[in-house]
Amino acid sequence: MSGSAAATGSASCRFAHYFVVCGVDSETGLEPDDGAGEAFEQSPIRRSFKSKVLVHYPESTDRNPFNKDAVNMLCLPRGLSFRTQADGLQPQFHSFTMSFDDGTRSYGFVHTFYEEVTSAQIITAMQTLSQMHHVEHHSPASASSSSSSSASSASSPSTSSMDSLVSSLGESDAESLPSVSGCQGCSGCFDPTRDTLFVSKALCLLTPLPFLQAARQFLSQLHQAVTSHTPPPLPLESYIHNILYEVPLPPPGRSLKFHGVQGPILCQRPGPGELPLGEYPLGEAFSLLGVDNMVKALTCALLETQVLLYSHDYQRLMTVSECITTLLFPFQWQHIYLPIISAPLHHLLDAPVPFLMGFQRRDGAQQSSLHFPHEANLCFVDIDNHRVDAPEDLPMFPEQTELIQELSEVLLRFGLPPQGGATTEPDATSSRLSSLVLEDLMEDRRNGNLGGEELAALERLQALAHRCGEGKKSEEGKVLERVFEEEEEELKAAKLNVQLREVFAGRFAAMFGRYEDFVIHSALDLDSWLSNREGTFNFDKGSFLSVQPAAHLHFLSRFLETSMFSSFVDGKVISRWADRDPMQQLFDSRLERERLYDTDEEDSRSGRYRKCTSIFESAQAIERRLLKADHTAIHPHLLDMRIGQGRHQQGYFPKLQADVLAQGQNTNKWSSRVTASRRSDAKRSSVTEHSGAEHEQRQKHTLAKKNQSKLLDPSPQAVSHTHREFVDGLLSECRLKTKRMLMERMGKESVELGQGEAGITGLQENTLIHGLCDLLERTWGHGLQLKQGKSALWSHLLHYQAAQVKAEPPAESPGCTGLEQRSLDEGPLILRGSLIHDMRFIQTMSEGLSEVGQARAWIHLALEKKMLSQHLKELLTNQQLLRLLYKPHAFLLCEEEREQFLFHLLSLNTVDYLCFSRVFTSISIPYRVVIIPMKKLSIAMAAVNPWVCVSGELGDSGLRQISKNTQEIFFQCTNLGRLSTLQLGTDNSGLLAKCLIDCVMVYNEITGHTYKFPCGRWLGKGVGDGSLERVLIGQLVSPGAEEEAGRWTGTPPELASPSQSMRMVLGSLAGRSRMQSAEVHEDVREAANNLVKYFHKPEQERGNVTVLLCGEGGLVPALENFLLHGIKSSRLFQRNVFVWDFVEKVVESIETADQTGELHCPALTKSPPCELMCHYVNAINASPRNIGKEGKFQLFVCLGIRDRLLSHWLPLLAELPLTGRMYEDGALLRDCAAVRSFSRILHTLNEFTITLETALVKGVEL
Repeated sequence: MSGSAAATGSASCRFAHYFVVCGVDSETGLEPDDGAGEAFEQSPIRRSFKSKVLVHYPESTDRNPFNKDAVNMLCLPRGLSFRTQADGLQPQFHSFTMSFDDGTRSYGFVHTFYEEVTSAQIITAMQTLSQMHHVEHHSPASASSSSSSSASSASSPSTSSMDSLVSSLGESDAESLPSVSGCQGCSGCFDPTRDTLFVSKALCLLTPLPFLQAARQFLSQLHQAVTSHTPPPLPLESYIHNILYEVPLPPPGRSLKFHGVQGPILCQRPGPGELPLGEYPLGEAFSLLGVDNMVKALTCALLETQVLLYSHDYQRLMTVSECITTLLFPFQWQHIYLPIISAPLHHLLDAPVPFLMGFQRRDGAQQSSLHFPHEANLCFVDIDNHRVDAPEDLPMFPEQTELIQELSEVLLRFGLPPQGGATTEPDATSSRLSSLVLEDLMEDRRNGNLGGEELAALERLQALAHRCGEGKKSEEGKVLERVFEEEEEELKAAKLNVQLREVFAGRFAAMFGRYEDFVIHSALDLDSWLSNREGTFNFDKGSFLSVQPAAHLHFLSRFLETSMFSSFVDGKVISRWADRDPMQQLFDSRLERERLYDTDEEDSRSGRYRKCTSIFESAQAIERRLLKADHTAIHPHLLDMRIGQGRHQQGYFPKLQADVLAQGQNTNKWSSRVTASRRSDAKRSSVTEHSGAEHEQRQKHTLAKKNQSKLLDPSPQAVSHTHREFVDGLLSECRLKTKRMLMERMGKESVELGQGEAGITGLQENTLIHGLCDLLERTWGHGLQLKQGKSALWSHLLHYQAAQVKAEPPAESPGCTGLEQRSLDEGPLILRGSLIHDMRFIQTMSEGLSEVGQARAWIHLALEKKMLSQHLKELLTNQQLLRLLYKPHAFLLCEEEREQFLFHLLSLNTVDYLCFSRVFTSISIPYRVVIIPMKKLSIAMAAVNPWVCVSGELGDSGLRQISKNTQEIFFQCTNLGRLSTLQLGTDNSGLLAKCLIDCVMVYNEITGHTYKFPCGRWLGKGVGDGSLERVLIGQLVSPGAEEEAGRWTGTPPELASPSQSMRMVLGSLAGRSRMQSAEVHEDVREAANNLVKYFHKPEQERGNVTVLLCGEGGLVPALENFLLHGIKSSRLFQRNVFVWDFVEKVVESIETADQTGELHCPALTKSPPCELMCHYVNAINASPRNIGKEGKFQLFVCLGIRDRLLSHWLPLLAELPLTGRMYEDGALLRDCAAVRSFSRILHTLNEFTITLETALVKGVEL
């Protein structure tokens, strides 16, 4: 194998991919960095200039092609920085990460230092710019007009032209400018006669894994060799060539030692059963933010909000970003991940997708000066000020209090304060070993090769250094002690890292320990799964949530909707046909191990918090690897370089020899030492290539990720293409979200109609609607350039409202809703408010809502009214306002995509939502009640004084009197929620105080919902059953059902229970008495079955049990038909037969049984069920309410089923002698088998606790 083949073939298993040097190109001169966002009022020495990649080795690799522009931008995010000897010249370190097309990441580690400028052209250009700046900003003429010139200086001809001349200026040109002798006291002025000019230069190492400490030490030693008085033992090319081509990745579970310029460097990789490599110091992140804020930021990342980090230090941005993503294990961040965004990439803040990005704080800048298009779902992490501003409705992480306590205990063991707020700067890179003797000693100590005498001598040397005074320590003793301290700190940080990660991994294992039981494997092969990916549910979310603690549901319901969880489940499904993802395989193996050794099943089932038990074991494993190296890489060696190459010049990084660094070399001298390494590398390479192929195959089957390498391209074409992809992504997300909402909602309605199994809870529905609100906010925030408040959507609505008010001044006062003047002629069923009307109602709500809360309330209201698409379409008709508010690339200015977006939202009109009524429960709602009599008898309403009381799931309206000669009443009361019952009564005053009521309609004037309460019976004394009060059961009417008949396609009623039928008591009894016994059997079974299913639903979705008891198809009508079956004659009592008459006769016969001797079994009358039945009937008759005979029987059944007595009363009625006289031989009540069957059915309901509405039992004292 040739040298080059070896280099390229083993590229995937090398420690480093590239070595890069970025800085100033003296040949092209200075170019202003237009994207830095700096004003030209700044002194030229304080401005940023474009940097360039000076060299990079190797030229490229097969799998990870070199992206020169992206690397240059991330190495020096603010471009070139100039300094003089009067400024701080301390070297800086930061790191970054890049994503490749196959989804893998590469990590960059950058050591930035200042190098003296030797190019006369650069020095002259800087002098010229400085003199021009002084003349323009400090001359008397400019000083007098500074206020006017400052506003236009950025575009002034002199300023814009000064930098374009830089590359062509020579020393003679500088002499033509007036000398500035008085500028010595000016800050930022440069004078080459007294100042030495320095410019930033970056050394970068790109690695496939985050070897933070090793890369930092290597680059630091490289720089120290440059600044050292003595040249390094070998040319720098030897060390760079060694780390690029001869240092392999450490094997999993092992540590590897390789050599830098001044000493050995150790790196390690976790084993197969350990957490993935993560060297970024979690202790530093927790110290900066504190435990509470860190958990809050992690919660935001888990729920895929937009997370923006803010700090003046690039390494802090990278550290916190990597710590957050590391703690997500076993889940992986699926969206934009750019821990460092330079000025040319600030357009990505417009991204309408979840992101995790880092933004550098400029000197003196405040958060208030920043413009963010998206703030409704933004988590702003101010690292320097130790603050996390999370979105308003962020749920708590499950068992957050206990988790914070456990994390605090871990931090305290390592001497770190849990509250955070540490302001320590990153440690300056200190010098390592400077003598070969100390290097060998340290190397042998680390490898455990020192014997007893040697180790004792080393310890005596260390003790001697401690005993000596600080000023008397030998230089070697100081270096040795410093090395020991650095090793201890590195080990301490590594142990803290793994312990904190184990705590979070344990939390996820506790939450998702049984997740595999809820994964749905519906496809037979991979192709069929892929073809039906969008319409397939891979995880039973409803069942999973049903077994979780109630306190965890808010967080979990939202987390189950994230892309990272979907990708995690997809990986589990795909693992049936392909190898599992390593992260998922590790998590599953940990779950299996925990289940195998878990002896405390009671504790795990109870949901009690359990601390992590593996933190010390994991820490010991990493400690063993760091204390003793398992492998040693090939030492750096002389390369085939010509004489004179690699010459050392103190303070200047040399020009590297490309011929020896472009590819790996294989010399005879080193071939024997490289052979073994290459064999193992070849094996590892084949394995890696195999796993890489599997990874590529897996990437094809997972959800496509955005190619983030393209995001780093700041060119106008790339920016336009990026925002075009954002537009397509928003449209696709809208399509998927609306489809999911429709499928879930329709599935729920089919369940309520008895056609399926429950698969969604009210909490899940709220989660989907929350996701829709988030989507709308992100859509309206894309390309937004003018905003009021934090909500992009509400800002647009306010601008639209202001434009409408300005164009058409309202004719009524703002406080007047205009609802009182609305007549019945304007619409018999639905009152639909306009967009502005709904806005005004939201603005007048006494909820104290923020801008984000008002926007979400408006969305909830529009969705409940089925007006969301129509309102948004109206909002977007003002094209002039759109162009004023938005940039050209904004989604809302893409006409075709915008229309498709509205069409997808329009599809939500096919289902019913009560999201506004259920969320905003304490607001005041105007209602309108209309009584509709039978058309032929409507004149009778003129003599009746009716009253109503409307009840819903949140309360009742109280008694509301309706004026004479009117059929409607308008009133305002606290939100009643979904309406269920209505009490309708009259005071029986007047000569003709009786009327036949068809139904009662109730209108919610805000949501537009209409409820119909069928009656079909008389109200008044002397007619029907003589009732003066009736309890009616309502149902939600589909919007426009009557006025748009034949055109509207609505869903079944939200209440999922048919309305009470119109029961006319004027007809004969014969029709009901001839009802087939099979039909009666079926009705009773169906009514009882509906009740059983009701109680097996999640509590949030049960609705109102009154409908199932008293509505059509309910238990009361079914039992009424049962007791009316086979009755002998209608002439037994009155003209019309009522079941209550029979019940009263039964009680009367029981109470007089002892005196008359009618009963053949006197003991029957003394039984508890018999006595209780008499007691209940007498209590109902004694009630002051005049609810009529049908109302009394309804109350009798409801009380009996509530108190678990009805199953005992039915056999009792069948055994009484009176039943034999009143019923025919074929009556069901005289059929012993039928009575036993019905009694058993009713007995199954005794296991449930039934709570009756106040409207049903009011006035009855038991």
